[in-house]
Order: sequence, then C-alpha cells, then structure tokens
Amino acid sequence: MGKTYAGARLRRLREERRMSQAELARILSISPSYLNQMEHDSRPLTVPVLLRLTETFGIDPGFFSERDTTRLVADLREALTREIATSRVSASDLGELASRLPAVAQVLLDLGRRNQVLTEGLTGPADERGPAAETPRSPHEEIRDYFYRRQNYLHDTDVAAERLAEEVGIRPGHVVQVLTDRLTAAHGVRVSSDSGDHLHHYDGTTRTLRLSNRLRPGQRAFRMATQLALLEYGDDLDRRSAEDFEPGSPAHALARIGIANYFAAALILPYGDFHTAAEDVRYDIERLTDRYGLGHETICHRLSTLQRPRLRGVPFSFVRVDRAGNMSKRQSATDFHFSRAGGTCPLWNIYEAFASPGRIHVQVAEMPDGKRYLWTARAVTRHRGGWGEPGKTFAIGLGCEIRHAHRLVYSDGLDLTNASAATPIGMGCRVCERLDCSQRAAPPLGHPLRIDQNASTFVPYPVAEGTA
Repeated sequence: MGKTYAGARLRRLREERRMSQAELARILSISPSYLNQMEHDSRPLTVPVLLRLTETFGIDPGFFSERDTTRLVADLREALTREIATSRVSASDLGELASRLPAVAQVLLDLGRRNQVLTEGLTGPADERGPAAETPRSPHEEIRDYFYRRQNYLHDTDVAAERLAEEVGIRPGHVVQVLTDRLTAAHGVRVSSDSGDHLHHYDGTTRTLRLSNRLRPGQRAFRMATQLALLEYGDDLDRRSAEDFEPGSPAHALARIGIANYFAAALILPYGDFHTAAEDVRYDIERLTDRYGLGHETICHRLSTLQRPRLRGVPFSFVRVDRAGNMSKRQSATDFHFSRAGGTCPLWNIYEAFASPGRIHVQVAEMPDGKRYLWTARAVTRHRGGWGEPGKTFAIGLGCEIRHAHRLVYSDGLDLTNASAATPIGMGCRVCERLDCSQRAAPPLGHPLRIDQNASTFVPYPVAEGTA
C-alpha cells in the first residue's frame, strides 16, 4: 500500500466540523504536532488514523485517496488560456494546485470562466458592450455541469427509483402497462394518445397525460416514468435542485426536469437488474436494446450511470454530438475532459459514425496525457413521422478507460496493450497540446509560430524551434 498524503482534505474536514487540532488529535489518539505534520503533508496518513477517521466521521475511505485530477486540470487549462499563453502559469502549476488544493482550484476555475464571459462581452462590437453583453452561461450548460460534478450518478434518486420499480413490478415487456396502472391508481391520471405537436403534455386540471402517437413503446414508458417522478417525488426534486440552484430560477426548473429524467431511466431500468444484464452480455448495447425495448441513446445514457458503491459497472463517458460538432449532451463517470469551447477533436470516431448510420464504430483513442480510452460511436436519427418533415441526427458516443476495456464485447480482437495502435486525439484545438497534429484548426497556446514565407509544412501551425 502506497503512502497517502491528504493534508488539505484532512484540514478541511476538521474545519468543517469546527474542531481544533488538539480536539481532533485527542479523538485520533495522536499528538497535535503529529496531526499538524499530516495536515501539511510532512507525514502520510497511517492506516490506524484512516480507520479512526472513517469510524468517527462516517466517511468513505476513498475521501482521502489520491484523486485523478485530469478533468480539473483540463478545465483549468481551458478557463485560463490567456494566462497560459502569456506564461503566467504553467501546466505543472495547475497540476500541483489541483492535486493539493482542489477546492481552491475549483474557485479559480469559476473565476476564470467568469472572466472569459466578461472579456467576450467587453471585446465585442461597440454597440454590444456593457452589461447586456456579459452573457452568463446558459441554464442548460449549468444542468450539464450539475451532473458532471456528480459523475452522472445520483445515489438517493437511483435507490428510490429502484425501490419503486420493485414495488410496482417493473419488468421488460410490461413497463407501459405497469406505469399506466400506477398513474391511474395512485394519482388518478388518465393516459391518452395525442396526434398534436407535443411529445407529451400533462394537464394537472383534468389529470390527463397525453402522449404522442408517434412515440415508440420505450419512449412512451420514459415519459410516463418522468411524469410519475414529478408527481410522487416533487419535494425531493425541489430539494436536490436547490443544492446548486436558486428556487424559481430557470436552472432550478431545468434541474427538476433533469433529475426527473434520471429517475425515469432508473425506474424503467432498475439498477440491480440492469447492472446484472449489462455484465452478462459484456455491455453489448444492441443486446440490451433488444432485451429492454429501448433506444440506443437511452441504453448508453443508463450505462453511464452505473456507479453505485459496491456494485459499480464500467465507468463510462457519454456524449451526444450533431454533424456540426455541437455537443448537446455530455456526462461522465470518468475524468475524460469534454471541451467547452473550440469544438471537439475531428479525429475522434464519433464523427466517423455519421458516414455509416446504424453501425457501431470502435476506436482506441489516446489523449495528450497518455491516457487511452475505448470509444464506441453510432449515429441515430429521429423522425417526426410525416413525409418531408426533417429529422434529427446525432452521434452517440460511449467510452471508458482502457483498463476497463476488456469487460466490453467491443474490445474483442483489439490489441489493448499496443499504445501505438491508438488514435491520438485531443480535447479541442484551442487547448490541445499536440503540436504536430496535421488536423489542428487553431494555433497552440503559449507557443510562438514559425512563420516562413518561403516554406510550408504538413502541420498547419508549425511551432518555432526551441519552444515546443
């Protein structure tokens, strides 16, 4: 067992409990000076001390384990692009900050993002400058971050949904009827079909839930389960949304919907049953869609939430992207970094999926920090149903770290140990560290370019010698 240095977290725990060093030292049966040394990382946390901490405060031992700071460092790089470009801070500085003082790093990240918004407003056209141009991040982006911070797993919500699924008897092939009976018996809600433009519409006055007749059974079940969550767990939705957002705000309302959607997926795909099925078929998405009668996107999204303590599935990252590279969904149980600006990497196989709709594409990809991932990608199209009406096409990506790849059926036949076989990708050209990438669409940060009117290179933005 390696030595564990977690002085900042230990100090923060003590301060949150409003305890002095002498008080905590007495509880841990150590001297105040020894505790002081641990809080300043002069000494590691010992096993006896860790055990006393977990028994006394009821916290998971993982609270003090070394944390992967990849995601936080990548976010900092993106938020502090100007500071990195002018060499005010370095990547190693950000790494040390994220590792030793993650709370301070998060505050700096928030300030950096706020500064970006203000700068963009002040440097816009003259008639757009001022307070009106200082556009805050959209509520939808705030909701994506709400789940991102929680690594796409809401334990209490998941458990509550599974408990309800067991109570009402949710099982594949009978979900719609079971939910119909529950809505009627417990809430007096009548379910009917609707030929209008709404996919669903609930009228609280008449207690009628109208579902579009264009919805497939799995889609009907999902919207019925969402409405059931709003009716039965409204107070819980309010409380969980208020953890991050002001009640009455647009973000709070969207958070309620997002958590209700999470509850719906956990209700029609109960954790224990779905986890067992996923492990049995080695996360074969097509076999899971057949078993549960749900779409590719719904199954992938649920797979990305299987992070229950002591019954974890493969930690996945989930993404939905359109042909233009707009990322409308991004959730992750891993430290894979999704760029917030400047687009995503064109070498990522998620874009290849558009060329062959309906086919699952597999890629071993390597990030600039050397971490490798196994990604699956498939294009899906949704139609409103009428002739000539445009549909919506997205690529759905699901990826995991290479150390988990052997658990997936998609790894069969791949040489997972051969790093040279991986496709080098980045987190968006604006912040990507790959200086020799021929696909780069923007100059690298913090590196002067080699500009020569008498020569050209395959790399679009060659870096001056001695600065790489």
